[in-house]
Amino acid sequence: MSDHVYKIIEVTGSSRLGTEDAIKNAIARADKTLHNLRWFEVTETRGWLENGHIGQWQVTLKVGLLLDE
Repeated sequence: MSDHVYKIIEVTGSSRLGTEDAIKNAIARADKTLHNLRWFEVTETRGWLENGHIGQWQVTLKVGLLLDE
């Protein structure tokens, strides 16, 4: 097994359905423009309120990209 070097970027996904959907949205969008996505770490979770109810979830992620050889 060879050693790997990663670049870390930060993205924030949002969803009206919940945190898991917000994470999936962030990863799906990052995957459209980046390659070699390997891992993620949730660093922040927050929400937006509408009339006393949760209107939207926002989740910030660190995403690790494997750098090309």
